[in-house]
Amino acid sequence: MSDLVDAPVLPAPKTAIQKVLGRLADGTPLMNYVRGLFCRRGFDRLGVLAVAKGSPKPSVKNEDGEIIAENILLYPGVRLWANKGGTLSIGNGTYLNRGAEVIAWERVEIGRDCMIGWDVVIMDTDLHPVGDRPMENKPVVIGDHAWIGCRSIVLKGVTIGEHAIVSAGAIVTKDVPPYTIVAGHPARQVGRVAPAGDAS
Repeated sequence: MSDLVDAPVLPAPKTAIQKVLGRLADGTPLMNYVRGLFCRRGFDRLGVLAVAKGSPKPSVKNEDGEIIAENILLYPGVRLWANKGGTLSIGNGTYLNRGAEVIAWERVEIGRDCMIGWDVVIMDTDLHPVGDRPMENKPVVIGDHAWIGCRSIVLKGVTIGEHAIVSAGAIVTKDVPPYTIVAGHPARQVGRVAPAGDAS
């Protein structure tokens, strides 16, 4: 007998419309999606964009780079910027809160279901030369389910692991392992996040 006979039948993946309808049923305001329709310019590929009420509206500056996002939520004052040749990608379910700014000169990757707090700055570049040294760009990667606290700064060349927490006001200059809590400037490990199902 074929192994396929008893295989479970998996549900078909939800379409973007089905996801929106599900969120509306959960209480997400319809106007968030309407506002999102007017903020799509600058994205090269985009799923469903929701934009929370308030001003100024999010700004997407694409200078011949690439900005890719799945289904995301942006709050007022968010600024996304990809320079020529730079790539900025944001995973499904991630939100960027008020005043957050992401600058990609080379590559910035933000994973799925990340929470980016108020006034956070994430950048993969110095933006200008320092003394006699040329301007330096290094990719930034933020893993799935990471939480970047209010007014923290993530600098070039940093990888933040999945489920990591960056405390408010931290300046992240070095990699943050998965399930780690960091704080301070420069950011240092101050704790651990227990993986789901871990009772210890």
